[in-house]
Amino acid sequence: MGMLTIERVGGFAGFGPGSRIRSRGTHPFDKLSPTDQAKVEEWFRTRGQSAAAPPVADAFRYRITRDTPNGQETVEVPESAVPPALRDSVKDELQ
Repeated sequence: MGMLTIERVGGFAGFGPGSRIRSRGTHPFDKLSPTDQAKVEEWFRTRGQSAAAPPVADAFRYRITRDTPNGQETVEVPESAVPPALRDSVKDELQ
């Protein structure tokens, strides 16, 4: 699958689109554990619905993007579903 691009959005501070703070990172798919690889594959197969959780006020969400032969695919999942390896790859940057 190659490299995953991860972006943290939402939350109390309004991170994400329109904010001057961007929280982004990348992580090689093949460096994830087999369990986490299966989880990520399931998210793309179900368009993130397999990770759906009840909405939580001011909670972060993660947008995960991958390149495919047909272009980029992106899913958005709640923070509670994201494996630590992906969460830890995200760094805040001021724009």
